[in-house]
Amino acid sequence: MAVNRVGLVVHGGRAEALAAADTVRAWCAEHALPCADIDVWRDGGRRGAHDEVAEAGSPDLIVTLGGDGTFLRGARLAAVDDALVLGVDLGRVGFLTEVPAGGVRTALDAVREERTTVDSRMLLTMRASRGLEVPAGMEALLEYGRGPLPPPPRVRDDCEADADWGVALHVAALNDIVLEKLSRDRQISAGVYLAGRLLASYSADALLVATPTGSTAYSFAAGGPVVSPRADALVFTPVAPHMAFDRSVVAAPDEPIGLRILERSGPAAVSVDGQVRGVLGPGEWIAVYAAPRRLRAVRLGPMDFYGRLRRRMNLTDAPAAVADGPSAPLWSVTTPPPGDLAHLELSSVWDGPSPDAGA
Repeated sequence: MAVNRVGLVVHGGRAEALAAADTVRAWCAEHALPCADIDVWRDGGRRGAHDEVAEAGSPDLIVTLGGDGTFLRGARLAAVDDALVLGVDLGRVGFLTEVPAGGVRTALDAVREERTTVDSRMLLTMRASRGLEVPAGMEALLEYGRGPLPPPPRVRDDCEADADWGVALHVAALNDIVLEKLSRDRQISAGVYLAGRLLASYSADALLVATPTGSTAYSFAAGGPVVSPRADALVFTPVAPHMAFDRSVVAAPDEPIGLRILERSGPAAVSVDGQVRGVLGPGEWIAVYAAPRRLRAVRLGPMDFYGRLRRRMNLTDAPAAVADGPSAPLWSVTTPPPGDLAHLELSSVWDGPSPDAGA
């Protein structure tokens, strides 16, 4: 895909991100490509993703300079117009970002010359019993110290709406959509429905639905499974539930997950990729399902998700497993697969080692 316009999402609190942004601007100037900063904090307020992208001239490549949080902001913007997104890793964990800071020019050259791979990632979207909004006076309590909240998602006017099926919202979540309590002393109570059928009624601190990409984020911290980002699935995980069944449930991509707040529950915040987008009360609900559009992330080399998982989570071998001999080899095989296995996806040394090829 040819790149005609570049959008920049920069973590303004990091000097290395600002320096990398200058590198991107200089590269764009050398190749006569328009480059626009997408400043989501302008004028002390926030705008919706559609407005931010339109003001930037609808870039077809969005470059994020920061950590995974910055990449999530870029992904929200890229999903609007099906743009490519390239993440430059300046964060602490780096499960989402692809390129080290020193490789920005090399990465941009590869994109321009179409020497990259496009990684297709599942996104989540949602319906709700009504449009989301944050009650007046509550926004200040919900800020995380990084600026004001984004505006509530817009209701889609191209989808049917009624009392039974609610309204469709302009939402694109790469990691997760979460229903979480607002008061420390009052959990939320909600009926959880998979594919329209009641699974159980939960009382918990939060109920979250994650993508495979988001399985290593909040869902992982809550005890959920690690899922390959190449898979398509919805991962439901309760957070601190007051019940014996506290396991995650992995649903098929075409099985929506509904969360209906029960009458005696406390109010609940709805967050999308970690940002509060609205507050719901008893009797109201959200339904989370796979979005028809997917994120297109630029990848420069082969995926090494499990290698990155081992490094980022500091996985070590069990002492009992290596007490009587050497550790398992880092690579299980060292030669290309035979013909009957050629269709399988294998991270192998014949691809060339890629210590930080991305997740």
